[in-house]
Amino acid sequence: MRSYSIFTILLLCVAILIVDIVSFYWLQTLTQHLSSSLLKIIINSLFWVFTIGLIVSIIILKITLDDINPRRKHLLISSLYGLTISSFIPKILFIIAISISFITNSILSEKVSLIIVPIAGLLSGFLPFFAIVYAIFKAVYNFKVHHIKLNFNHLPYSFNGLKIVQISDLHIGSFNYRYNILEKAVSLINELNADFIFFTGDLVNNYSWELRGWEAVLDKLKAKKGKYAVLGNHDYGDYSKWDSIEEKEENFKSIKAFYKKIHFKLLLNQSDIINIGHDKMAIIGVENWGIPPFKQYGNLKLSMNNIKNIPFKLLLSHDPTHWKEEVLEKTDIALTLSGHTHGMQLGFNYKELKWSPIKYKYQQWAGLYQHNNQYLYVNRGLGWLGFPGRLGMRPEISSFEITCKK
Repeated sequence: MRSYSIFTILLLCVAILIVDIVSFYWLQTLTQHLSSSLLKIIINSLFWVFTIGLIVSIIILKITLDDINPRRKHLLISSLYGLTISSFIPKILFIIAISISFITNSILSEKVSLIIVPIAGLLSGFLPFFAIVYAIFKAVYNFKVHHIKLNFNHLPYSFNGLKIVQISDLHIGSFNYRYNILEKAVSLINELNADFIFFTGDLVNNYSWELRGWEAVLDKLKAKKGKYAVLGNHDYGDYSKWDSIEEKEENFKSIKAFYKKIHFKLLLNQSDIINIGHDKMAIIGVENWGIPPFKQYGNLKLSMNNIKNIPFKLLLSHDPTHWKEEVLEKTDIALTLSGHTHGMQLGFNYKELKWSPIKYKYQQWAGLYQHNNQYLYVNRGLGWLGFPGRLGMRPEISSFEITCKK
């Protein structure tokens, strides 16, 4: 909330109040059918206690934000954001649905209208509310393993059957030091018996202090041949205010140093050559590269300087837009692994069907994409940012089996 002026915050509060006044007006058309006056009073009181409490909390948080311990700040903002969404969206849908229902009142008989209007109002209000509550309290940590099999005609035979696990976008500060939750994901990952584990960026939300105590959890990740990582846009500290350039740089150094504690090799515009017998493959890792306003720290050309003659190349690049802009048809990189989008933490996946509003911003936003012999996989993220929930877009662990064509 620091990035928003007090005027903007007050406009938000006015919008919440207007929506709630209209919602309350329509609510009376439903509660008038209740025979108990006490029940009506309870419903009306609870409605306004929640509304006033939410508005007052938003204003107080904005005024006192700079004085709050930064380790508590994210928890408070995320919790309040979740409450605002769970209140605002259902009420908007409630107003729309019940308004339409009353418009049809002139067409339908009074008897039919008395049935349709309450049902439409209740469904439009309560279903979205319960869906958002489910997204916040259940689905946000309901980890899902996605299994992907890929076949390449130029994969050296010694790497046939290679098992890779990809994770992305931990945003570790959002876990609020609930180590036991992420330990469940670590157990799922280790059960996959991976040769390599790749992490494709956004370890933190902004600060290195978010990492306190997490080395004991993340160091439990096991891979037979190696663990590699790249940085995401949130790992640079670009979204925070710093007292000095030195303070920001120290924060950045601490984040990079954390990877050594958990025995991940951090690739900063670098590549690593993997040898099995006489066969070789290259793992390339670029720093974050995105379309402005996202920064372009990545240097793919520099990353590939020493691997021109390696037959099979795999790239770790946080932002999927990098694939189309610099990788596709411009390099011989066979597989690119990215994250960044989170699938917007909202959408649906059913077999081959998938949809999310984020598709209107990112052409490649979740799952597998192919162009000729080049592949991109976009991980939906393991953590969350902003809205403290996931609806139809479960946190993802990607498991790959890579084979060579016979």
